[in-house]
Amino acid sequence: MAYLPGVSRELVRAAMAAPFLEREEERELAVAWREHGDRRALDRLTGAHMRLVIALAGRFRHYGLAAADLVQEGHIGLLEAAARFEPERDVRFSTYATWWIRASIQDYVLRNWSIVRGGTSSTQKALFFNLRRLRARLAQGGEEREPGAAFQAIAKALGVAQADVELMNSRLGGGDTSLNALVLDADSSSTAEKMDFLVDEQPLPDEVVEENVDSDRRARWLKDALAVLTERELRIVRERRLSESLVTLETLGDELGISKERVRQIENRALGKLRRALSHIQGIEEPAQSPHR
Repeated sequence: MAYLPGVSRELVRAAMAAPFLEREEERELAVAWREHGDRRALDRLTGAHMRLVIALAGRFRHYGLAAADLVQEGHIGLLEAAARFEPERDVRFSTYATWWIRASIQDYVLRNWSIVRGGTSSTQKALFFNLRRLRARLAQGGEEREPGAAFQAIAKALGVAQADVELMNSRLGGGDTSLNALVLDADSSSTAEKMDFLVDEQPLPDEVVEENVDSDRRARWLKDALAVLTERELRIVRERRLSESLVTLETLGDELGISKERVRQIENRALGKLRRALSHIQGIEEPAQSPHR
């Protein structure tokens, strides 16, 4: 096993010096740990497979993360495998542990490669860890492809949507940028931070408070104005004006035992009473009625 930069030589030497385990010995150690909590059995079982952890961690060294951290995450996966391994199944521990070690390292890479989580589903994870490889393979084939055709080929190979491939490609193509990064004004010598150019579409706090106060005031005015209506007028106004699903004149007429024209007349009269009540509550003088009406 080649030396992995960033990992202590002592750890690599200890991993290489650990003896290989026979199938039966491996099974006995797994049973001792799972059923009896034997820490020494766990140490022997995991120590014999640390070379596997280091080898798998080396496959992820190109993601810009510390090799020692990758090995540490792989060791966590190894411990998880030891806790879940079922010795009665006819499977070698190394075969079972490989999946847990790789999964633990992959999850660590996804969490730390960018401050924006780039792989939250199985599809996105497959894209994250295979997109570069497939893209390089297409390039090595000597066949020039348009970006769209290349994305289509990758999508077909991985069994995912082309839009997902294009989105992941854009994520991998750009690094994280700090909002506190300085931006130089071309017209002057002054500088500003990127954060200064972000536009917040939300209303200002004083506008929010003002809207809440006005909403409460309007609600109180409407409640006081509705008090001047009779029970039948109130029902018609609620059903016709204040309900999300408006009721037709004909339906209300059938329910109240009157014609739909009579419902319309009562509605108009009730709305007039409401306007006058609201004008009185707000202290607004209502315009004089025309003598011809």
